[in-house]
Amino acid sequence: MNYKTQMKWRRFNRKPFITYALLGITALMFLLQEFLGGSTNTFVLVRLGAKVNELIVLGDWYRLITPMFLHIGLTHLIFNALVIYFLGIQLETVFGHWRFLLLYILSALAGNVTSFAFNTSISAGASTALFGMFGSTIVLGKLFPGQPQIRAMSKNFSLLIVMNLLFGLFSPGIDMAGHLGGLVGGFIISYALSAPGAWKRDKKQQLIYAVGFVLLVIVLFIIGVSRYIPLSVLF
Repeated sequence: MNYKTQMKWRRFNRKPFITYALLGITALMFLLQEFLGGSTNTFVLVRLGAKVNELIVLGDWYRLITPMFLHIGLTHLIFNALVIYFLGIQLETVFGHWRFLLLYILSALAGNVTSFAFNTSISAGASTALFGMFGSTIVLGKLFPGQPQIRAMSKNFSLLIVMNLLFGLFSPGIDMAGHLGGLVGGFIISYALSAPGAWKRDKKQQLIYAVGFVLLVIVLFIIGVSRYIPLSVLF
């Protein structure tokens, strides 16, 4: 690789291309929703991968991931896209590209499996991943205690988390289980992933958090399935 190519790669690598890719996929999926009949059309949502508990039990496990790319209405899309853009750029810079991608996807998984366990309604949206991102800001304040900017971001988003949760409690149609699951999942997985340059990175502790995350997802999945299939049949 020659010098010019190396410089181009370094410039590209400094860009938050994961954030841009997530926004691009989300926008394309919304356009597809509109083309197929509308983003508020239940049939379209189900067809494209919204969370439907009965279908997950029947084997559509991908519905624990795909809802994060679907949105119900333009307002829903715009609000979530703004959070992905502004917070995503900051987190991708701190965590790095692939850690940030894992944080986003695994937070969505945690939120959706929690919704599967405790909410029987059809649901869709990136909020599960966004609350995971919110949860990660709390962890960053612990991982970088000597960085005043990161600590300030952690404090500001802690207030935003509380405000969003309170708003959700008094708003009909909000999937609180998904939000709380994403928040807790993002918190746990952020400790498991850690971040480059973190003040204290304990490999053993990271492994414990990673195992804890996996066990949490498994337990929540079993709770969700048990609503439709007796545990005596499962085991």
